[in-house]
Amino acid sequence: MANEEDDPIIQEIDVFLARSLLEKLYLFQYPIRPASMTYDDVTHLSAKIKPKQQKVELEMAIDTLNPNYCRSKGEQIALNVDGTCTDETNTYSSKLMDKQTFCSSQAASNVSRYAAAVYRKGELHLTPLHGILQLRPSFTYLDKADAKHREREAANEGGDSSQDEAEDDVKQITVRFSRPETEQARQRRVQSYEFLQKRQAEEHWVHLHYYGLKDSRSEHERQYLFSQAHGLAENTELIKSPSEYLMMLMPPSVEEENDKPVAPSNVLSMAQLRTLPLADQIKILMKNVKVMPFANLMSLLGSGTDSMAVLRCIQQVAMLVQGNWVVKSDVLYPKDTSSPHSGVPAEVLCRGRDFVMWKFTQGRWVVRKEVAAVTKLCPEDVKDFLEHMSVARINKGWEFMLPYDEDFVKKHPDIVQRQHMLWMGIQAKLEKVYNLLKEHLTPKKQETQSGHPLVVSGEQRVNMAKARVKQNYGQLEKEFQKQKAELKSNDASAKMDVSNIRIKEEPVSDEEPMDTLAYEGMNNGVVNGLHTEEDSMDTLNGHLPGGCGDRVAQELKAFVSSTFKKQFVLTLSELKRLFNLHLASLPPGHTLFSGISDKMLQDMVLDTGCKQILVPFPPQTAASPDELKVYALWEAGDTYDQHRQVLLEIFSKNYRVRRNVIQNQLSQECGEDVNKQEVDRVLKDCCVSYGGMWYLKGTVQS
Repeated sequence: MANEEDDPIIQEIDVFLARSLLEKLYLFQYPIRPASMTYDDVTHLSAKIKPKQQKVELEMAIDTLNPNYCRSKGEQIALNVDGTCTDETNTYSSKLMDKQTFCSSQAASNVSRYAAAVYRKGELHLTPLHGILQLRPSFTYLDKADAKHREREAANEGGDSSQDEAEDDVKQITVRFSRPETEQARQRRVQSYEFLQKRQAEEHWVHLHYYGLKDSRSEHERQYLFSQAHGLAENTELIKSPSEYLMMLMPPSVEEENDKPVAPSNVLSMAQLRTLPLADQIKILMKNVKVMPFANLMSLLGSGTDSMAVLRCIQQVAMLVQGNWVVKSDVLYPKDTSSPHSGVPAEVLCRGRDFVMWKFTQGRWVVRKEVAAVTKLCPEDVKDFLEHMSVARINKGWEFMLPYDEDFVKKHPDIVQRQHMLWMGIQAKLEKVYNLLKEHLTPKKQETQSGHPLVVSGEQRVNMAKARVKQNYGQLEKEFQKQKAELKSNDASAKMDVSNIRIKEEPVSDEEPMDTLAYEGMNNGVVNGLHTEEDSMDTLNGHLPGGCGDRVAQELKAFVSSTFKKQFVLTLSELKRLFNLHLASLPPGHTLFSGISDKMLQDMVLDTGCKQILVPFPPQTAASPDELKVYALWEAGDTYDQHRQVLLEIFSKNYRVRRNVIQNQLSQECGEDVNKQEVDRVLKDCCVSYGGMWYLKGTVQS
């Protein structure tokens, strides 16, 4: 009683429940706008709502006469969005960004405990809220501008085929017959993001009339915030006992099943994730991430999680690949499901994906076409497998996306051994299913699961090269003696110097530096058939033998000429590689084995009518000096010489160029009648396309 006397009741207020605006009253919030800067005085151009989704869009005018408004920017945005044409579909009909759109999002999914209150004449009138919406500016006009830009780019490209990853023109077509949908499959489809998006798009917009704050219609609607009847029959909800009233004000927090996200179709917060059992947490994380190091998994599960328990659970849903955990195929493709691309059943998809995972246990690189040839699956399914665990590299293939986790392998050898046994079982199944050869399934000794490259010291490489020379020396000596005898028996060639035979006759000394990269049968003291010093034109015997210089020049000129007529543009590095391949195809003792220096090769390139193109590489380029030297055939003797010369002039000033620039320049220099086929032919001869830009062959840096 003493406490009640110390805290007397000052005033009693009657509370009324207004029902006139029940299920019609929304609270709008503008979270990025200060409360002092309202939109009450801004002209509202239109309003619309999707009642079932509680989604609202408001279109408001922008004051273009305001001194803070940049008119040039407004005109540029309107031009980017609508282009130069004028029609009814234009977003900005005035050719000026003069309006902006606000789109709503739900601030709370359960608003049953919220109400709008109005106090008047000692009475408090409450109206339950139907929704609380937060409105933010919408930037869909930027998407429209991007779409316009892509359309223009597509028109400029004119149907060019991307050379990022060559694909066959002929594509496999799989005929699929629909099967009865199971209840489990139907539930997954209904809970999928695509289905929800489609269902939301099906609801039509309801267009509304907007009335300002001081409009007479608004004043009339505000009267509905007051209870229209003060009788007890109208407010029976408020006649409750104190405990029931408190329960209504603060109901217990109960998660509604409808609002609870269904993993992994919906987004699951980390707070909600950690309320699930450990096995479910790991399964959801692996199903979404697909590839993860063990250390990252532990950090996501939170502090205090037992690592041994995690190891037990992770082996149920993932496999170890290069020290990292990759989600199992049957987790991604459950039973009774099928491919969204080809309709192939889940069992076939799991086998194909297991083959890709197994390939990555053997090395870091996988070739997409090889996987498609073995698994006989459509390219889209194979691409999905590879994107789960690897990244594409230009002209190389697909590389495993994570580095080898050596720490985990060292800390958990028992887990590694157990996973190795599992992979042996999977390998046996793959061998039976795909009829693979033993040599393809058995990895080389250096290609262990670690994926580490074999490291060979410089001394070992020199010793191996010396051993190869000693092994071949006897055979070369016999061939030399045979050719020497033939020369002596031929009177017509009696005057020929025996030095025509390019065989090193000196014994091999222990101190002699040897090439460790040369092909077998080419150990004549030159690196890949080329001297490493620019100015060196001598063979190992000290000179080019008399009488053979012309023959060497003729052979070299024939090779350079035929190569450039096929390739048109080559870097010095690529030319040397092709020359090495050419040497490897020649018989022992051929005249080109006399040793060709870089300078001789470059001089011969210039003598055959080629020119060096001084491509302005970017300053941060990682290209080697040989890759910076670009040569092109200036005159091939066909009708496209002028076109190629114009193209090469462009690349002497630009490292990379868009197609429309090339086409415009060709039209100016060669006439307006240059058609698409001619441009395609010239680009195919001299260039490659990457990322929407064109580069000279060999100048694209990976």
